[in-house]
Amino acid sequence: MEVETPLLCRTGVSDPALENFVVPCGQEQRFLQTSPEYAMKRLLAAGSGDIFQICKAFRQEEQGVRHNPEYTLLEWYRQGIDHYQLAREVAELVAAVLARPGWQVWSWQTLFQEVMGAGAHCASRDDLEELALSQLGEIPRGLDLDGLHDLLMSHCVEPAISDWGIVFIVDYPASQAALARQILDETGEPKGARFECYVDGIELANGYWECGDAAELRARFATDNRLRKARGQSLRVADEYLLEALAAGLPSCSGVALGVDRLLALKAGVRDLDAVLSFAWSRS
Repeated sequence: MEVETPLLCRTGVSDPALENFVVPCGQEQRFLQTSPEYAMKRLLAAGSGDIFQICKAFRQEEQGVRHNPEYTLLEWYRQGIDHYQLAREVAELVAAVLARPGWQVWSWQTLFQEVMGAGAHCASRDDLEELALSQLGEIPRGLDLDGLHDLLMSHCVEPAISDWGIVFIVDYPASQAALARQILDETGEPKGARFECYVDGIELANGYWECGDAAELRARFATDNRLRKARGQSLRVADEYLLEALAAGLPSCSGVALGVDRLLALKAGVRDLDAVLSFAWSRS
């Protein structure tokens, strides 16, 4: 079922990697949403069944070749399937739209090891910093383990897979689960039940086997705020409407957000998003 959810809400995303636009609304402030995720999960908890929407979303970040602060998302949720099944559905859609013959699936750990070398995925923070310095020459100081992993992923792994076609990375480190549930791998190590889809090294979609545990997500929001405080970012109030909905019961489901602008750019064979936007940031 197609749905429509608010773009302006009372709460913003807590993820330290994302920043909302803040909009004064009378005596209060509201946040332009980076994704319709929270509201769509409230609909799922209310009994909507499988849902989707194509909508605008917003991130307050620098405009660039692959980023526009205002962008279009296709987001959908299916009940009763895990992230592996949803990843296949995404793969079939992307392969059909782009007329690509197939795709690859790699676990985060295996891909990181393939590109960065054996043992790199489980290296200590100091060892990983040394690896990043050897690969990049200069890096921001004070990055934690996840920050170093993200840096190497964006500057080393993504370029390395730029000629691999459609690539899915599944089962991220538990610390990078975001709002995905945690699962155990064959060794008993916890992993985030999450996937990302890359095409020609460009991140296109991010999906989760959703965590429906309200207490767990409240704890993750608190962890996010501690990181935001340490980085000098504004703190975010937890979305109590979402947490109440999850406490009432979120059906077992998986969801994904796919960047429509990036998909169109890939389809058109252009590098710059401005080429597929009628009103790019610089002209809006």
